[in-house]
Amino acid sequence: MTGTTMVVLIVLISVGFGVLYDMYKKHLEFKSKTMEQNSKTTEQNIALKKQVANLEERVQVLEKIVTDQGYQVQQEINNL
Repeated sequence: MTGTTMVVLIVLISVGFGVLYDMYKKHLEFKSKTMEQNSKTTEQNIALKKQVANLEERVQVLEKIVTDQGYQVQQEINNL
């Protein structure tokens, strides 16, 4: 091997490892951002589930009120 060939190989190997290292760093940053976004999404899902549960309870209460006999009698009186 000549000196020029060795210099070219050394440069190519150095540049190659530099590129691979940068790619690895970008991958770790992306993974970190993805995990952060997933945790935010999980928190939002929990909050939405609580809100849906509260709304379901309210609908059940309203259904009880509407199906109550006293409410129906009051509506009939109001209609007269």
